[in-house]
Amino acid sequence: MLRIAVPNKGMLSEPAWNMLSEAGYRLRSNPRQLIVEDHDNDIELFYLRPLDIAVYVGRGTIDVGITGRDLLLNSDTQAVEHLPLGFGASTFRFAAPNESSISTLEDIDGKRVASSYDKLVGDYLHERGIEADIIHLDGAVESSVQLGVADLIADVVSTGTTLRNAGLRIFEEPILHSEAVLIRSPRLEENDERLTVLQRRLQGVLTAQRYVLMDYDIPVSKVAAAVDVTPGFESPTISPLHDKQWAAVRVMVPREKVNNLMDRLYDVGARGIIVTALQASRI
Repeated sequence: MLRIAVPNKGMLSEPAWNMLSEAGYRLRSNPRQLIVEDHDNDIELFYLRPLDIAVYVGRGTIDVGITGRDLLLNSDTQAVEHLPLGFGASTFRFAAPNESSISTLEDIDGKRVASSYDKLVGDYLHERGIEADIIHLDGAVESSVQLGVADLIADVVSTGTTLRNAGLRIFEEPILHSEAVLIRSPRLEENDERLTVLQRRLQGVLTAQRYVLMDYDIPVSKVAAAVDVTPGFESPTISPLHDKQWAAVRVMVPREKVNNLMDRLYDVGARGIIVTALQASRI
């Protein structure tokens, strides 16, 4: 069986569960269940703390796992990022007090930096020739400056409201753009058939989330113009209709572009446009 670690709680947990469910895998039936054996799909799910998933996968006791890129890079393990999963996006940034003179990476040299991701931050600064005292805190790092523990912080930022409320301002470029990723054990071959099946199913879910199926009729003389408007995820399927002057087109298009594409298709003479959500099982 392929052993898969999934987050048991936190912001990545529910999207990860939903993705696996849409991919056709069986999940746990109650929140106390820590292990699920899905014999039909030849997998075993392990519900683990998000912080620990990369450690288990890196040491080879678990084959693959779903975790954050930031957690992977901070884990100091040999686990390998295999596939970005398109959810749980976050940005990792430096922030200093509003009244501080710290505004560049060079200003961090010799300073105290509080973070829950001490390895990630330490590696980032070391690669740039900057030496700093990295102070590990498990949470609420924005309080560390006010309490005199650190001169600045490095933390995950979404809206920045929490930092502003703590009297901190973001500076410099992001340390990291993170998202949920599928990671694999260094002991698992990249072309392992079990991993290939899992990857194919997850990519099917991603495609179904990002694309929709668009059908429309177009005059034969306008087919080329319509295809230019909707080149699609793959080449459009063009079929003749009973009325020889018209053709039917079927194509997958990005979900977020549907309204714009419909307007442009009507402009070139399309009619009967139908948009249908994709199902992962169809990919």
